[in-house]
Amino acid sequence: MALLSSLRKRFRRDRVKLQLDDIQGLILRSRPEPYVGIHAMLHVDDASGGRDLLGRLAEHVPSAEDWTNEMESWVGVAISHEGLKALGLPEESLSSFPLPFRQGMAARAEMLRDFGENAPETWEEPFKPGTLHIALTIFAADEAARDKAVGKAMAELERSSGVTLVATHEFGADEDAENPFGFRDAIAQPNIAGSGVDPLPGDGPAIAAGEFILGENSETDQPLGVPQPPELGRNGTYVVLRKYNSRVGAFNDFLREHAESEEAQHLLAAKMVGRWRSGAPLILSPDHDDEDLGADPERNNDFTFRDDPKGLLCPYSSHIRRLNPRDSSMTILTDVNIKRIIRRPSTFGPKWTSDVTAADDGKDARGLFFIFISARAYDTIEFLQQEWINRGNFIDLGEELDPIVGLHEEPGTFTIPDEPARRRVNGVTTFNRLRGGEYMFMPSISALKWIAKGEWVGS
Repeated sequence: MALLSSLRKRFRRDRVKLQLDDIQGLILRSRPEPYVGIHAMLHVDDASGGRDLLGRLAEHVPSAEDWTNEMESWVGVAISHEGLKALGLPEESLSSFPLPFRQGMAARAEMLRDFGENAPETWEEPFKPGTLHIALTIFAADEAARDKAVGKAMAELERSSGVTLVATHEFGADEDAENPFGFRDAIAQPNIAGSGVDPLPGDGPAIAAGEFILGENSETDQPLGVPQPPELGRNGTYVVLRKYNSRVGAFNDFLREHAESEEAQHLLAAKMVGRWRSGAPLILSPDHDDEDLGADPERNNDFTFRDDPKGLLCPYSSHIRRLNPRDSSMTILTDVNIKRIIRRPSTFGPKWTSDVTAADDGKDARGLFFIFISARAYDTIEFLQQEWINRGNFIDLGEELDPIVGLHEEPGTFTIPDEPARRRVNGVTTFNRLRGGEYMFMPSISALKWIAKGEWVGS
């Protein structure tokens, strides 16, 4: 619970400017370490039954009012646009949402560069267009707490009518909080103005709350568009949900092919990610892993790329430098602050080991749910997919893709700057295959209850 302890020490209630008691706790609350949990996917068959369930689930959704306190488990609820339709929301409300949300993720495949083996027609059934209406996520500190929370949620579902449980998916990681490739995950998170939390070293200036919470001022000093009526939109936010199956064996084989010793393999993997598996950043520890550094939230994100303009320590094409360029020089300029996201990834499957090979891929499901939160979520994910992930032009690397999450329809290249000449590692393939996803809206606590009441019906 190191992250939670750090948050508690940095929290100052007298600096809170947000309506924490109306914001879903999952938006601000970091997952525990270790963590377990479950994603439940629901389909609404009857509007009144769906609203009734939503109202009862709302009683189990904690707000962010006490988000730095110890909790055994907590629940988050998000709804797709098709879900809002199925719940019977009036047309004037439905049409007030952003176009990408109204269309849904599958319909945005061109903008997301979800082609070939990542195309919507290959997705798992729960993510087929129009299927996922309500996503229920439960994070917990241990299995007993998870099972208790799941029991309460399933009891509410059993008492409901007109709602179908489409699928559930358990996830979890031990105290190392590793992703499927063995890297400590979810380290760098934005500091949100008005949340009452002092930033960690390396967080940079607090980002305007309206970049994450609808109705608050954004980085432009104005609120972004809020779904109508205000009772529905204010204090809510948007969520991107993408499920990936990870080809851990193929990744291990790639490392073995291009680096002979185990030490060299760890270094190549770190170059591709931008951090060592412990979480220690290459900028601070370029030659060897440092587990103490990686586990220390006061130090593991306290760096910039200012003193590495050529990418000799951390390659420009590494995963973390692409998705958070910080102060890197970029050919295509953009405001990095408005591209920051709150990440709530959840890993599933066996823990990483170096002996897994490509022949093992598919035997045990391994992967992660890439979940992020932002008031600009859809613009951001489509920009990231188009530019920072699936192109390299913004860092003068042409069509070179992100080596970890890029869609490599043909074997690609990873460039490692060096002197006197850079090194190019060929044969990069798609190590994370998209299995589905959806654009979601995470309402405020009061909005969940507003939807549940359905007072617009018959008016």
